[in-house]
Amino acid sequence: MFGSLGEALAAGFSAPFESVGDFFHLGGWVLKWILLAALVMWTLILERYWYFARIHPGEFRHRLAAWMERRERRSWHAHRIREQLISELKIGMSSTLPLIRVMVPLAPLLGLLGTVTGMLEVFDAMTAVGQSDVRAMAYGVSHAMISTLAGLVVSLFGLFFSVQLSSRVQVESERLPDLLLPE
Repeated sequence: MFGSLGEALAAGFSAPFESVGDFFHLGGWVLKWILLAALVMWTLILERYWYFARIHPGEFRHRLAAWMERRERRSWHAHRIREQLISELKIGMSSTLPLIRVMVPLAPLLGLLGTVTGMLEVFDAMTAVGQSDVRAMAYGVSHAMISTLAGLVVSLFGLFFSVQLSSRVQVESERLPDLLLPE
């Protein structure tokens, strides 16, 4: 009884991994690069959310305390120090956004690379056999379509979060001068 139950559990747990393996096999070698691009992009996105949740409030309090400790806040020199504090906060908020913006168009370009290699496999299969071998052509077409699909999905999610993070940086940046009042 436990043997068949254990086998059933093992089969149930391994089934999703087999389908992921099939997905990678059908998509070709380009899917590994798309996965790597997605992992880098998601690491950067999650790092930004962690920054806004944990690091930015402390950085803001630190800069605000430095500004409030100043006795004199009206001179030209004091205004330049205030601008520096605001600029440091803006740089901290937007530090990895350019990398995220690079990863967004990279994923569909990798998908396009998979499309081209998949179609080349179709043409190779057609020339090797001398006629159209449906099985070889189907493998090449699936390779092309799966890599294109994966690249587009990664890019769409990345675009959504990139725009969301950019607007958050813009809102926070516009709010900073009001919070660090020159007096």
